[in-house]
Amino acid sequence: MDGKKQQGLRDDDYNAGTIIVLKGLEAVRKRPGMYIGSTDGRGLHHLVYEIVDNGIDEVMAGYAKNVSVTINEDGSVTVSDDGRGIPVGMNEEEGKDALEICLTDLHAGGKFNQSAYKVSGGLHGVGASVVNALSKYFVATVEREGSIYRQTYHIGIPDGPVEVIGTSDKTGTTITFYPDDEIFETTVFDYEELQYRFRNQAFLNKEATIFFEDKRVGRSEKFHYEGGVSEFVLYLNRSKKAIHDPPIALAGERYGVQMDIALQYTDGYNEAVDSFVNTIYTPEGGHHLTGFRASLTKTINDYGKVNGLLKDTTLEGGDVREGLTAIISIRMPDPQFEGQTKTKLGSSIAQKAVSSLMNEKLAEYLLENPAVAAAIIKKSIFAMETRKALEKQKRTLRKGALESNSLPGKLADCSEKDPAKCELYIVEGESAGGSAKQGRDRAFQAILPLRGKILNVEKARPDKVLDNEEIRNLMIAIGGGIGDEFDVAKIRYHNIVIMTDADIDGAHIGTLLLTLFYRKMKPLIEHGHIFLAMPPLYRVSKGKKEAYAYNEGEMAKALEEFGQGANVSRYKGLGEMNPQQLWETTMDPETRLMKRVEIEDGMLADQLFSILMGDDVDPRREFIIEHAHEVINLDV
Repeated sequence: MDGKKQQGLRDDDYNAGTIIVLKGLEAVRKRPGMYIGSTDGRGLHHLVYEIVDNGIDEVMAGYAKNVSVTINEDGSVTVSDDGRGIPVGMNEEEGKDALEICLTDLHAGGKFNQSAYKVSGGLHGVGASVVNALSKYFVATVEREGSIYRQTYHIGIPDGPVEVIGTSDKTGTTITFYPDDEIFETTVFDYEELQYRFRNQAFLNKEATIFFEDKRVGRSEKFHYEGGVSEFVLYLNRSKKAIHDPPIALAGERYGVQMDIALQYTDGYNEAVDSFVNTIYTPEGGHHLTGFRASLTKTINDYGKVNGLLKDTTLEGGDVREGLTAIISIRMPDPQFEGQTKTKLGSSIAQKAVSSLMNEKLAEYLLENPAVAAAIIKKSIFAMETRKALEKQKRTLRKGALESNSLPGKLADCSEKDPAKCELYIVEGESAGGSAKQGRDRAFQAILPLRGKILNVEKARPDKVLDNEEIRNLMIAIGGGIGDEFDVAKIRYHNIVIMTDADIDGAHIGTLLLTLFYRKMKPLIEHGHIFLAMPPLYRVSKGKKEAYAYNEGEMAKALEEFGQGANVSRYKGLGEMNPQQLWETTMDPETRLMKRVEIEDGMLADQLFSILMGDDVDPRREFIIEHAHEVINLDV
């Protein structure tokens, strides 16, 4: 079918006059998501990162040492660096000042010329102009060549020419901007989110000092780490027990690629290997990560066989990475990424460079540190033995499930067979399970009650996980398997809903389930199949009138509407609701509230699960103290 007619256009509607050219920064304002990913909180914070990345680029180029970020009292942000300063002066070809060109032309900047920047992060000449376009106001101040230059903008449009406003013997750039509230869903910056990003950048750039201040709350910090990526690994392992100290540090340059790699083994079972290119996080890895993994496996196997530590056996990649925390940070000119979001490195030279460095430097380290090498191989052998036991256990479990051809006895399944239409509610306890079974729509909603708390998989040996009856029941009910063999295409329900009580025990059970899904069935979260039910906290009633409230504000509003004599009931458990109430408030697709569980930052998620569910108490206590002010409706 003709595409134009399919959209309801007549042939004569599609002509030269229908072609629209978006000039200057209009395209950014028309389609902001194309440039910063989204217009929610994530996109909002991306504005700050783009300006800060420009300062970090000056640090990487050797021209700056300090970057300062301030959230001002009015909610605007100011970013300053002591680099060379954005160039100023008339550009004859364009007929405009160079500063204005950099801040209004999407494809202008020094990052296209490797004589100005050998390596750089950010959007390569797009970042500052995009931030300008999406800001209600934007002020650029440049100290350069003995003078101070200034230009102001509103939604990317200059208020006037570049002005000289004073003299200075310093150099650098200062940008102040306020995001446009007509573009963004929120313009309120989150301190913790920015803090996390700046800390990571300081680890990756040991030459940099990043000052961060929030004038809204009177809070400030300085991030500077002489130890670089080695110190980064120590920070990531602060809630884990290392089997060797300090981390193994490998650095060098091959084929024009500069590399800083640090790794440390812990007594845990999870792998936490994170990679960066020009300080940009690559959560999907790429060639640099492939080179690291292949070389790590080969080098450890070679050492073990030559030194008699591996007899008639070869370790697999997963064996040598169990309990490993590592940072792979590379810097290279003109990196090629797969996709617009820069989540996966496509430059094949990076694999060759990392493999070459690892093959040489890691082999040297193992020879010079035989005790550490022996500890790593001992742990890897144990991981191999556990893997083989787990594989046998899975085969037995699969065979038993196939032979019995039955689902867990506690599962109240639905009649619908199309997974895309099916929902599984994981419910805490028999009481809530009874209400959910009676209140559900049996056609598409299944109920699986849990008996007590499931095993904490963060601390459990992999082969012990399937010994837990509740986890086995979950695995069989959901389908798809577990661990490396998990296949999201085989799951039986596309909506898997965690429905627990709004108290400490309920929160703990919910966290245990999320830990299980994240560590052992991660594609469920990555494909958007995991949800949190949001039952109401209060029921407000007066006579035959009733309303459900999901927070204190809604409760107060209902009390005001109902007036004097209204009663308030606090739901401490789902079992307190009758089946009809549970259906109306929490399970009916027409009226319920649910939160989809998403992974915004895999590196941060790894840290949080380690802190919250790991063995070390001190980092968990620090986390609780730091975030105590965020707790709402805590029922102890």
